[in-house]
This record gives sequence, C-alpha cells and structure tokens, in this order.
Amino acid sequence: MKLIFASLATMAMLNLAESPVGTTFPSLKGETINDKTITIPSDTKGKFTVVGLSWSADAEKDLKTWYEPAYDKFIAKTGLMDDAFDVNLYFVPMFTGANAAAAKAAKKQMKETVQADLHPHVLIYAGEIESYQKTLKMDDKKKPYIFLVDKEGKIVYATSGEYTEDKMDAIDGLIE
Repeated sequence: MKLIFASLATMAMLNLAESPVGTTFPSLKGETINDKTITIPSDTKGKFTVVGLSWSADAEKDLKTWYEPAYDKFIAKTGLMDDAFDVNLYFVPMFTGANAAAAKAAKKQMKETVQADLHPHVLIYAGEIESYQKTLKMDDKKKPYIFLVDKEGKIVYATSGEYTEDKMDAIDGLIE
C-alpha cells in the first residue's frame, strides 16, 4: 500500500514539474484576422485570457472544437448574464518554419471562411516554435494547447486536446 501511494505521489510531482502552470506566459505577438496586432500577455494584462495554440492541421482541427463553446461562454452577449465574464479569448494558429511564409495566405482564406464574429479572436502567429514548445511544455504537435492566463500574465491552468465540458468547467472555476 505504501509503495502504491509513493508511486502515485511521485507521478503527481512529475506531472506538476512538467506543467507550465505558475510561470509567466511567454510573449507571443500576432495579428488578428481583422488586422489588429496583439502581444500576449502585455496587451492582455488586467483581464483573464484564454489562449489556444496549434501548429499542425491535426491540432487545428481539435482547436476548432473550442471555438464555439469558448466564444459562447466568454464573449457572446446572450442577454442573460452579459457582464458575467470579462475575458480575452484568442485562438492562435502558429505558422512555423517553412509554413511561416503561408501565414498571409492563410489569413486571407480565414477572412473568407471563419465567421466574422470570431475574427478579433483568431490571432495568427508566424515565427519560431521551439521556445514556446519548451516554455509551455507543448510536446505533441497533433494536439492544441489551451492556457488560462491570469490578469498579471501568469499561467493558472493548462490543458491540451479537444474541447470537453470538464476542461471548460476547470477554466470557468478559476475565473469566477
């Protein structure tokens, strides 16, 4: 019994050591579909910020599962509790390496295919990926990574993969 408990405790510590929670979100500069330049976290301080990052087609597919529920939860004005959340929301397709040159063409295509109310919330990044992978502990390019950044720029929650109610509940619980 002690051995099992010790193993579970060790695994929990290893998971915490691999998490970016508690660190400052690294500076990430991009341009929204509607042409506004944003740098996270400097331009987002003072509000909680939900950031979703992807840098492959597989990850982008799963990141899109977050679009509607996150937008509906944090941005859309439904009339019920319009001011319940004052949160920044950014979905960030990351164009890196040889793909960085494709960012402008992708942005043009997104202007035509992404619903207009999401344009201010899709932030296109073109540049290197390695420092983000290391700092944010992003080790699987097939998954999107979702972060909740507090009002001072610190990561208070991190997850990966497609949207689930449990993940949204965890984010929601930290914001309230």
